[in-house]
This record gives sequence, structure tokens and C-alpha cells, in this order.
Amino acid sequence: MAIRLGHDGDDFAETHEINVTPFIDVILVLLIIFMIAAPLATVDVPVELPGTTAQRQERPDNPVFLTIKADRTLAIGDDPVPRDALAAALETASHGKRDERIFLRADRAVTYGDVMEVMNVLRSAGYLKVALVGLEDREAK
Repeated sequence: MAIRLGHDGDDFAETHEINVTPFIDVILVLLIIFMIAAPLATVDVPVELPGTTAQRQERPDNPVFLTIKADRTLAIGDDPVPRDALAAALETASHGKRDERIFLRADRAVTYGDVMEVMNVLRSAGYLKVALVGLEDREAK
């Protein structure tokens, strides 16, 4: 876009254009940063999870404890439960309240996949509030 400032014979023509070169430089630098950072954010790293130092929460009056034993058998409270009857047993233990929190305990020898399998059964049965129970790590305090 050009502008003529005067009509007196001087041909001062001023052109106003935006210099996009710095903008393009910044965009290219950001593109390179994201191209390098994105693969690093999705790398799978094997870890051993530490004990918890979280504050102890208040227990409800009648909590529902679901336990996964080392041999992958399940128990609600002290009563053993077969996997295929887990939803019905939870219905009985929670008195039909699907919004009640289920406290999930798992033996240290149980694999992560087994815990997730039980959590999937809980989700499909409609129990979405699940609390994972762990030992308090006294050394970390």
C-alpha cells in the first residue's frame, strides 16, 4: 500500500508493509522445538512405584474393601468372591449405591495388568469411585 504525502512535486512515496520475516523465524523455531519435544513426551520408561506419603483420609463408617490376593483371587471384606460374580457381590456389599467409593487393595505380587482388569470390571459394573489402598511409607516423612 502506497501513500502520497503531498502534491508539490516531491515524489515522496511511503510504502507500509509488515515485515513477516521475524514472525516466520519464530514459527520455525517453535516447530523445531515441538518436533523434538513430542517424541520425548511419549517414551515408555519402566519404573518401580514408591510408597505413598499422602495424607491419610477419613474412612467411611462401612467401607467396601475389594482385595486382590497374591493368587489373583478376589475378596470383598473377608468373603471370597469369584470374578464372574464380582458385580453382583459389589451390588450387595454397597447396598446398590454405585456412587459409593470402593477401596481396592492388591498384593504386591499382583501385576498391574491384573489390577487394571479388576478396575475394568468395576467400571463396567458402574462403580467409578475407586480408591487405591497402600501402606504408609514412614521412611519418606
